[in-house]
Amino acid sequence: MTLRWNPNESIDTAEIEVAETPTSKISYPWNPSDPSAESFLSELEREFSLDDWDDGEIAQRSQSFFSHLDARWSATDLKTTLAQKFVSVPQALLAAIARQAQKVVETSNSLADQLIECVQDVLPTWAEDDLQVLARPLAYAMRSDGADVVDATVNSVRAIAWSDLSETEQARMSLAIARYAIDQLGER
Repeated sequence: MTLRWNPNESIDTAEIEVAETPTSKISYPWNPSDPSAESFLSELEREFSLDDWDDGEIAQRSQSFFSHLDARWSATDLKTTLAQKFVSVPQALLAAIARQAQKVVETSNSLADQLIECVQDVLPTWAEDDLQVLARPLAYAMRSDGADVVDATVNSVRAIAWSDLSETEQARMSLAIARYAIDQLGER
C-alpha cells in the first residue's frame, strides 16, 4: 500500500494506492487465528519494540499522536454537523469554513475577527470592513447566546437555493455558519 500526501493540502486529498508488489517477501496472513500466522505475528511484534524508548518519550509521542487524531476526528465531526444543520449550503463551502474554524479557534483574536477569517476565502469579493459590519451582530450579541443569534440569522435569510440568494444573504449565512462552527469547537 502506498500513501501519497502533500502537507500543503488537506488530508482529504490524500491518495491511497493499494497494489500487490510482485517483489514483496511478506504477505499478510489474513486469518490471525491460523496457527501458521503465529510466527509472522511474533516477528512483527519483535520488530516493533518500545524497549528502546523511555517512558517520557512514549508519553510525549502518544500525546502528540492522539491530539493529532482528535484534531482530525473533530474536523470530520464538525463537517458532518455543519452538513446536517445547513443542508442547503454547498458542501465545499461548509468544508472550507470548518477548516478555517479549526485554525482560528486556536487564536486569541476577537470573535468578530475569527468569523471574518473563517469566511474570507469563500467570500473573496467582500472587503474586510463590509464583513466586519455583518459580523458584529453575530459576534457581539448582548441578550442571547450564539445559538439564538445563529438561528435568528438563518431564519432571516430566504429559504431558497444557495445560488439564488443575494451576495449579502450568502455573506450573512456564511458568517452564521462560521459562528456555529466556532461555537461547536468551543464545546469540545
